[in-house]
Amino acid sequence: MDLTPATPAPRLGALARLAPEPMKVVLNWGRRYSLWVFNFGLACCAIEFIAASMSRHDFIRLGVIPFAPGPRQADLMVVSGTVTDKMAPAVKRLYEQMPEPKYVISFGACSNCGGPYWDSYAVTKGVDQIIPVDVYVPGCPPRPEALLQGILKLQEKIAEESTAERYAPAAASPAALTGPLVLPGEDGR
Repeated sequence: MDLTPATPAPRLGALARLAPEPMKVVLNWGRRYSLWVFNFGLACCAIEFIAASMSRHDFIRLGVIPFAPGPRQADLMVVSGTVTDKMAPAVKRLYEQMPEPKYVISFGACSNCGGPYWDSYAVTKGVDQIIPVDVYVPGCPPRPEALLQGILKLQEKIAEESTAERYAPAAASPAALTGPLVLPGEDGR
């Protein structure tokens, strides 16, 4: 009788191996229902984002906290509107300032692919050329209900997320977790 597994065991990062499965479920549940949003509103779609946060649509009931003070306190960036080539470095810089785990919703045709301005020399043909996008919400401009649906899709994605897969490239070895502290000046700063 052959006792070797049919498929190789998945490779997990050091931190993912240490966390029990129920803890992963709890962490994903917390991420799913406490999304602090940073709206990067560039055009008319930003008005629809504001409408989605008001009392009629009220995405707070979905666990989305609107208007984080800045990117350093945000989990979710909603890019809404036309991203121009001149604005692209600012979008990327703000995305890089967000702490992990971070998510992006591209809201509207302009943000998705350039929209009606796709043939302009100054328009970026989609925010996904600059930063990774988790959910695309189509429309010109999309209705607030479409943003709610996009948030629900993102929450489903977060619930199914594996910490091992998400952090595998940056996962540390067990030896690195118990290694000596890096003193100031040793890291090149």
